[in-house]
Amino acid sequence: MAIIDFFDRGWRSNPTGAAYIQDDRPYSFTEVGELSCRIANALLAKGFPKETKGAVWATNDVTAWTCTLGLWRANMTWIPVGARNSADENHYVLDAFDCEVLFFQQYFATVIAELQPRLPKVRHWICVDGDAPEVASAMSLTSWIAGQPATRPHLAVDMDDVVMLSSTGGTTGSPKGVMNTHRSAQTFCAHFMISCHYGAEDKPVNLAAAPMTHTAGLLSLPCTALGGTVVVVTKPDPAVLLGAIPKYKVTEVFLPPTVIYRLLDVPDLGKKVDFSSVKYFLYGAAPMSVEKLKQAIDVIGPVMMGGYGQTEAPASISFLPPGEHLSGGKKASDERLSSVGRPNPLVHVEIMNDANQILAQCETGEICVRGDLVMKGYYKAPEKTAETIIDGWLHTGDIGHIDAEGYLHITDRKKDMIISGGFNVYPSEVEQVIWGHPAVQDCAVIGVPDEKWGEAVKAVVELNQGQSVTAEELIALCKDKLGSVKAPKTVEFIAALPRSPVGKVLKKDIRQQYWNQANRKI
Repeated sequence: MAIIDFFDRGWRSNPTGAAYIQDDRPYSFTEVGELSCRIANALLAKGFPKETKGAVWATNDVTAWTCTLGLWRANMTWIPVGARNSADENHYVLDAFDCEVLFFQQYFATVIAELQPRLPKVRHWICVDGDAPEVASAMSLTSWIAGQPATRPHLAVDMDDVVMLSSTGGTTGSPKGVMNTHRSAQTFCAHFMISCHYGAEDKPVNLAAAPMTHTAGLLSLPCTALGGTVVVVTKPDPAVLLGAIPKYKVTEVFLPPTVIYRLLDVPDLGKKVDFSSVKYFLYGAAPMSVEKLKQAIDVIGPVMMGGYGQTEAPASISFLPPGEHLSGGKKASDERLSSVGRPNPLVHVEIMNDANQILAQCETGEICVRGDLVMKGYYKAPEKTAETIIDGWLHTGDIGHIDAEGYLHITDRKKDMIISGGFNVYPSEVEQVIWGHPAVQDCAVIGVPDEKWGEAVKAVVELNQGQSVTAEELIALCKDKLGSVKAPKTVEFIAALPRSPVGKVLKKDIRQQYWNQANRKI
């Protein structure tokens, strides 16, 4: 199936139903579908060939998301642009990825006007919610699609046509462009629909609370395919998010662990919010504390669902469904809860060593993936593609193992591993112990320069409001659980860990300051 076919499947089965709800305003499948057709026909009328790059610079918004659907309907390539990113970061992505069409909200008109002279490849500027006189030659969406038919254009689609060109985030230098196709998007949707069961008469309700320019947009597609409703949250307000769950009888929601931690801090959360409609409460995009996961099961219910994916293999390398969080009617072991579930059925996962040899079960090495979920490659970077996809295997850069029950465990990022005194220390193992302390909100474990050990283990800790613990107590806790080699040599407390727009802790930024200090001393 082409990626737009997932929307059209829902449109056919539920034409008058609410495809989206935003600020209590429902948008029917037919309303959104016809607008996406007009957008696609306007794009095609400009003569854009398939895989032309288009971006949408907006917050969570139904009309903005419909522009993405329009790009897909014209078989063009969507460049996700993070509304919370810096202007310079978005400029880099738009220019490096050869964006030719930019849809944007009025709110961003001023910053876009400043960037416009530096984006010579963009040929069309379309404001989705009115006029934007600040942006030269910009047109309102209403004017731009005037006279275009609301009928589906009939296009020949190759399953390997690129439909998403996503930034890797630039954690190891300038962002790379990940080319995902109809094929990889279809595989993601199939994995999700296999794992998240609904009855023939059920209509799922998806809560798009995280940015739709990231995982939340892709995660909305299976709901749409089933004729369900996507409730679009326009502001990252926990009260609005929690209020929407019982109000709209939400059945599925995705949030990164850092947001879940903050929700769990709400006193009497389980009594204040009715979670009874939720079937799948997804967490992912970053490791989750096992202790906080167990708390979530107690407070929210036995509906938690873990997942593992990468931009290069979107969102669904493996899932840990709600039922597998339990064993014999009780919470499963910490060993299982620390996993990211079993690999999904339409992807092949193995653990390899540095010689690209497959390791035995339970041995630790690099997680490698092959199958239709895997990206086509990096945009205009054949050398990087060849380094990452070897003999058809995507080398994820994640270190892990598959345990005796077939559950996949991520030990750490390959580049995050600490070598201290000749011993390998995986930060996530130490973080799980520190997360288990009731005073800890979040933490990051990194390697810092050390004359004796080469690298020393350091924990940077964010505490829960009003709670305290000493560095000595946390170090002693780690020594007791892990031994002295893996225990932090030092602990530093900070008010808030630096995070990306989607909630990932930016270890690179934390680590860099210590290595810069060391370099200045040389």
